[in-house]
Amino acid sequence: MCRKPALLATVLTPILLLSVPALAADKGDKAGKTAVSAPVAAQPAAQSAAQRKAGAAERAEAVRMDPLARAAFWSGEFEADPRDAEAGVGLSQALRALGRYDDAAAAAGRVLVSHPNNVEALLESARVQLARGEGFFAIEPARTAAAAAPKDWRPQSLLGVALEQSKRDDEALAAHRQAVALAPNEAAPAANLAMYLAGHGDLAGAETLLRKAVAMPSSTIQIRQNLALIVGLQGRVDEAERMARQDLPPQMVDNNLAWLRAALGQGSATRTWGAVKAGG
Repeated sequence: MCRKPALLATVLTPILLLSVPALAADKGDKAGKTAVSAPVAAQPAAQSAAQRKAGAAERAEAVRMDPLARAAFWSGEFEADPRDAEAGVGLSQALRALGRYDDAAAAAGRVLVSHPNNVEALLESARVQLARGEGFFAIEPARTAAAAAPKDWRPQSLLGVALEQSKRDDEALAAHRQAVALAPNEAAPAANLAMYLAGHGDLAGAETLLRKAVAMPSSTIQIRQNLALIVGLQGRVDEAERMARQDLPPQMVDNNLAWLRAALGQGSATRTWGAVKAGG
């Protein structure tokens, strides 16, 4: 069957797994690129690293930049102060968004050299490994982050995905459930658990969880599109189409629907998530 580049099934790069800054920046991608290096270049060379670093307002603005501009901004900040954990994590996130996974891993690793228990750097290290499909290598940083921040749902949710990629299903399910228990009103852990269920043939259970996640204030377009996908895989293509058209441009929806109809035409609507990801 045909494979569609706009396939909605990229959800297992967990909803979160994208960081909040990365998600916020995605919404601002159309704003254009900013000359992010100017604040650094404009300073006299003799000034200290602390003086050259951007202020809180400039760093907040960087969140809304596109990935390339963010990478330039945080690269300058990290070069000015190699012990700046925020800059290193920001650089890693931007490089990951650009698909430069080796460089992203290196940036997170540099932070961990000087800050071995920095939760954000540990999470980013795990995200990079998950993004390139190396879940086994995400387990250790995710577990270390979970130990450092036992009340934070994000390490547990990342750990769940890492264990899934490592084919350790019972442990993965336990981690996903722990993430939901830690943050019952957060959409992302519920959505990640839902996609685990979908991957194991429980599309109805996945739909129930995704509908709850969609109703939460922290829901995202990605979660809504995951729901549309799961609804469609159960054979309710018209309903899935109505959902998808709320957030996506017509051509992308048409491509996704063509893929979905082809998938349903080749087998049961209850096919496993692994088969769906593999293109049927």
